[in-house]
Amino acid sequence: METLIVILVGILVSIGTYLILSRQLLRIVLGASLLSHAVNLLIMTSGGLKTGSAPLLGEKVATYTDAIPQALILTAIVINFAVTAVVLVLCYRSYQKFGTDDMEQLRGNEHE
Repeated sequence: METLIVILVGILVSIGTYLILSRQLLRIVLGASLLSHAVNLLIMTSGGLKTGSAPLLGEKVATYTDAIPQALILTAIVINFAVTAVVLVLCYRSYQKFGTDDMEQLRGNEHE
């Protein structure tokens, strides 16, 4: 199962890198979001995909599930959502002001 998730992470990283290297702003934002999801999956996989009971102190349990990677990923998802929303608003305002979403045209004059 972990091998399958690592392959999925590799696919997400390659698609995200491809989208970031494109010229449209929306594709760049979606590529960054995909890279963030790939990192979240990688953190979850490195934490281990174990099944077990909750880590309670009063019980004598042989196997338990570590909650730290899950808490880190939940925080990363919320931060990624907020950053993506802000960047999408910036892209929309840039499109309204300049009338294009092409990065080559948004560079400005060549004399600047």
